[in-house]
Amino acid sequence: MRRLLKRHLPDHQALATNRWLAPFGDTLLHPRLWHLNRHSAAGAVAVGMFCGLIPGPFQMLGAALCCVLFRVNLPLALFTTLYTNPFTIVPLYLAAFTIGEWILGGGGHFTAPPEWAGSWSGAGLLEWLETLAQWMLGLGRPLALGLITLASVLSATAYLLVRVVWRQYLVRAWQRRKKSRP
Repeated sequence: MRRLLKRHLPDHQALATNRWLAPFGDTLLHPRLWHLNRHSAAGAVAVGMFCGLIPGPFQMLGAALCCVLFRVNLPLALFTTLYTNPFTIVPLYLAAFTIGEWILGGGGHFTAPPEWAGSWSGAGLLEWLETLAQWMLGLGRPLALGLITLASVLSATAYLLVRVVWRQYLVRAWQRRKKSRP
């Protein structure tokens, strides 16, 4: 597993010579951001799972900042954020909203967004945008609480799972080595 990941990771020299990354070279080339062991892998997967639920295009930026802060494997964390994609984001956000409603004591009823019935100009557009804003504000508190809760649970579960799987892999490797000795 480690060899497979190392094969696909960029090397330090390519990053050091990249003109876009040069201003951040000291920070991004820190050895702990590129080292792959069970601690950095588990932390990176946890960071990726947590930051994967950040809305919009800020997932990878959030993961990169967390990797620098926690000194875990950067490429693995960035790759892990990709579990949210156009196919999974809607069910994950619906689950987060339901969790948030449940925690807040609501019934967990998701209301559909307002339908567009006007034209793209004039008062119809403004009225629809106002209705859409009110709909989004209604989702805000349960969705935010649900996203934080879901991200925390996914992150903790992924961290523990990676640690257990990595440990099992090491134990089996030790056992194979022990059997192969005369």
